[in-house]
Amino acid sequence: MSLSLHHLVREPKIKLDKNPLLLLLHGYGSNEEDLFSFATELPDEYFVISARAPFDMMYGSYAWYAINFDADENKFSDIGQAKKSRDKIANFIDELVANYPIDLQNVTLIGFSQGSILSYAVGLSYPEKVQRVVAISGYLNTEIAVDNFKENDFSNLKIFASHGTVDQVIPVEWARKSIPVLENLGIFVVYKEYPVGHGVSPQNFFDFKNWLQS
Repeated sequence: MSLSLHHLVREPKIKLDKNPLLLLLHGYGSNEEDLFSFATELPDEYFVISARAPFDMMYGSYAWYAINFDADENKFSDIGQAKKSRDKIANFIDELVANYPIDLQNVTLIGFSQGSILSYAVGLSYPEKVQRVVAISGYLNTEIAVDNFKENDFSNLKIFASHGTVDQVIPVEWARKSIPVLENLGIFVVYKEYPVGHGVSPQNFFDFKNWLQS
């Protein structure tokens, strides 16, 4: 099936008329195989679909947007590319709902690192398309959301956010700062930290899986 983003699919083991969707969004420089490696451990009733980011970095590496460095090694995110990816993901959700028996009232984004930043942006921009976000090792960058996102209805959006306390790639403070911003929008947020670096600890996986099932 040729959709706008290359993707891997794990069909639900329990078939319903319409099944819920877990859409996995990998980090910078990775690919769709990365998060899909734990697809077998995710709940049986879900379609688990892992998308490949659109910007090719060579050798099986992809990004949702470029990260550039200036002469002083300051990092800059390419916000224009990030917004394009935001809308590609939103469009891709529509394509998945049109092509698979997916319950459009039961869509969860699970993002890691850059995929987590995009998950936040899609959730805030299009809360009518996404009911849950699992944001692992990322942070909220409101520049990537649509301009008038604060006017959206977030009453059906729930977020599980998690971060490693010794993350050397994205400081834990960035994740912590995101939580009050989300709560001020009236979004229900569960936030957890783990004594790990930039990665998904077994306890983190267990906690968000339990959160999904509750």
